[in-house]
Amino acid sequence: MKRLTLSLFLTFLTTSLFADVIRHPLPNNSTFPISRAVEVSPDTTIIYHSGQLPSPVNPDAERGTREWAGDTEAQTMSVLKKFENSFKSLGVDFGDAVKLTVFLVGDPELDGRMDFSGFMRAYSRYFGTEEQPNKPARSAFQIEALAGGWLVEIEMVLAKPK
Repeated sequence: MKRLTLSLFLTFLTTSLFADVIRHPLPNNSTFPISRAVEVSPDTTIIYHSGQLPSPVNPDAERGTREWAGDTEAQTMSVLKKFENSFKSLGVDFGDAVKLTVFLVGDPELDGRMDFSGFMRAYSRYFGTEEQPNKPARSAFQIEALAGGWLVEIEMVLAKPK
C-alpha cells in the first residue's frame, strides 16, 4: 500500500506541480491524435509560429497543377517538414506543440470538399505516435482559398520549458 501511495504521489508531482505542460486526453480513451485541452504553466515560454505553406512537390511541373503542388497529404507533409526545419533554430520539436490551427481548402478532385483523411495521414506521422506521443489541441477548418492556390496551411503554438 505504501508503494502504491508513493507511486501515486510521485505521479501527481510530476504531472501537476512540476509540469510545464499538462495535456488532457479526449474522453472515453479515444485514440484520436489530439488533446481535449492543454494547460501551460506561467513559467513556460510560448512561441507563436506563423503559418506555413507547402513547397512544390515537383518544381519542374507546371505551376498550379496537381503534379506541381501535390495533394493534401503531400502538402501537409511538406508543411510539417518546414516546421521541423524551423524548430531546430528555436530549440523545440513537435512534442512542444500545444495548439495547431489547420486551414484546408476544398480539393477540386473531391468535388470541393477538404481532404481531411489525407491531412490526417500526414499529421498522424508526427503526433500521437510511439516516438512522439504528445498531442496538441487542434482546430481544422475548410476555407475558400489560400495564397498561391495551396490546399494546406498550418500555424502552431508551442510551449518551451524554461
